[in-house]
Amino acid sequence: MLSTPRTPETGAAGIAAAGTAAPGPAAFGTTVGSGLGAGTRRRIPVAVQAPDPISREGAVSQLRGRPEVEVREEVSAAPGTVALLIEDTLDEAALARLRRIVRSEGARAVLVVGTIRETELLDVIECGVGAIVWRREATAHRLVQAVLAAHRGDGDLPADLLGRLISQVGTLHRGAAGRPGAPSLGLAPREVDVLRLVAEGLDTGEIASKLSYSERTVKNVMHGLTTRLHLRNRAHAVAYALREGYI
Repeated sequence: MLSTPRTPETGAAGIAAAGTAAPGPAAFGTTVGSGLGAGTRRRIPVAVQAPDPISREGAVSQLRGRPEVEVREEVSAAPGTVALLIEDTLDEAALARLRRIVRSEGARAVLVVGTIRETELLDVIECGVGAIVWRREATAHRLVQAVLAAHRGDGDLPADLLGRLISQVGTLHRGAAGRPGAPSLGLAPREVDVLRLVAEGLDTGEIASKLSYSERTVKNVMHGLTTRLHLRNRAHAVAYALREGYI
């Protein structure tokens, strides 16, 4: 089981940093159209799911009244919906719920969990969960940070989980490297450049500045590789690149 947080000595720690920076006003959504007034921000719809009513009401009370989010009763297919799932531990039923919510219902997901076994971590990432919060750290501020990161498609992992993820995908890569005919992602050089900077915690604007690209180009690169490789979000893309030895 994973319990004591530690900070990994690696540039890929930016997966967590990208999602845990204090949210600025622009992170609260997009400006909506006519009828609501200039500058009005659309709140992010969030549906909380938990195995018991006490856990659910605790999370709802943390989020209720926050200007960034709008708590919904159920996960909807509306664009930008974030499902916040609370679990003590993960089992096959919990993983099945994650897959259904992300793949069938199209929601972004935040997982609030007590413990995760190392063997479950990649399963969670590959389900499409890019934001994970330890239950013991689930304050209102921390939950909102994770919701904002999930809404943007960014990664937000606790530092100790990130270190375990890097170690795990490194082990998988070393094992795959010895197998003849092992598949290659075929990432283009500029895709590798963008992913390396994502792993270091840079946001879209900073990546564009570093590579002398426009922000639109950076977004197009990320969209192209995640679509082509059927990846769920930035954290999943970085995990794949690490596993295949590109970064």
